[in-house]
Amino acid sequence: MTDLVDRDRSSVWHPYAGVVEPFPLYEVVAAAGTRLTLADGRELVDGMSSWWAAVHGYRHPVLDAAVKSQVDRFAHVMFGGLTHAPAVELAELLVGITPAELTRVFFADSGSVAVEVAIKMALQYWHGRGRPERRRLLTVRGGYHGDTAGAMSVCDPVSGMHSLFRSYVAQQVFVARPRPPYGEEVEPGDLDEVRQVLEQQGGQIAALVVEPVVQGAGGMWLYDPSYLRALVELCREHEVLVLFDEIATGFGRTGTLFAMEHAGVVPDILCVGKALTGGYVTLGATLCTDEVAAGVCAAPGGALMHGPTFMANPLACAVAQASVRLLLDGPWQARVAHIGQVLRADLAPCAQLPGVADVRVLGAIGVVETTHPVDMSVVQPALVDHGAWVRPFGRLVYTMPPYISTDDDLRVVTGAIAATLSQLPG
Repeated sequence: MTDLVDRDRSSVWHPYAGVVEPFPLYEVVAAAGTRLTLADGRELVDGMSSWWAAVHGYRHPVLDAAVKSQVDRFAHVMFGGLTHAPAVELAELLVGITPAELTRVFFADSGSVAVEVAIKMALQYWHGRGRPERRRLLTVRGGYHGDTAGAMSVCDPVSGMHSLFRSYVAQQVFVARPRPPYGEEVEPGDLDEVRQVLEQQGGQIAALVVEPVVQGAGGMWLYDPSYLRALVELCREHEVLVLFDEIATGFGRTGTLFAMEHAGVVPDILCVGKALTGGYVTLGATLCTDEVAAGVCAAPGGALMHGPTFMANPLACAVAQASVRLLLDGPWQARVAHIGQVLRADLAPCAQLPGVADVRVLGAIGVVETTHPVDMSVVQPALVDHGAWVRPFGRLVYTMPPYISTDDDLRVVTGAIAATLSQLPG
């Protein structure tokens, strides 16, 4: 254990971690490509893309140059009453690569805040349209949309991370998790509960909030696009706005640029983040249609009531633009497809291990679900000993590697997962 780790334990509080019982903690001294270098000299292959954001790996020369170039101009100016090229050019780029219906971009500090902004848009829209009673949100169980108050309200209230706050957050309308796994067509009865809720409460619901095709930190569930199409169709019938959270799935992770493309549907409001900046700095964005923007501006005040201090930070916008263009200019589809092939082949044998409930892969996402929650004090050090940085949670040992990962990188990660799980009791 390093001196820095000791100092960390005395003053720092880490995400989803306590401060009473020690937990595995590793000091990183360098990161380049797909490798993290620890203070003790070990190199780990990153299988997490730093919580799914660093899709181009670390120290990418194009992204480094974008940050350095912008900091030589200016690092930040307030966005109230001022504008700058990095923000305008990034907004134009996002509008250009998302469905034509999405024409407006509101920049946020993070993915969670992008969801907060989206919720505010939906609620203000209905105020502007003279329907303030439409103030509740419809969502599916098993979802995760962030850790801030509004985002927490549409995370799973039972199996999610935020059950302690049920009395604090707004009470929303939940239906069952999408049933059909990816590749299995939706059946008529799969939407019965949604249909019933919309018939009984549709006049009170402002928007559907859902992660298209892939539910992320709420359970890494991969569901069939046919379910999403049917869900959106029902919401349209009942004039419920459709809000897609593509913070985890956007920018190629599922094999299409955005996961909604699997289903061929378009939302009224779209949230993006994580890979937007290639993992360099925090930034999120909420896109909406002209119709939504007009409704918001028709509400009292005439403006969206949100304004982060660091909104549209020039450094973040500059590196985000560079990251998105780097992705679009490269063979990202072939890379993601190949990563999926390797993950599918290498993780498939895990299905035969005692204690493994399921193995599933889509795009550059590989998931091994165990029958019982993993013991992080055992599993994390074992994965590190096998040379991989993989961060399990609950019953999920999963990988979302950088798109630049080589076959050797991927096999270090999948090998570490298989070897570690093979040592666990059934």
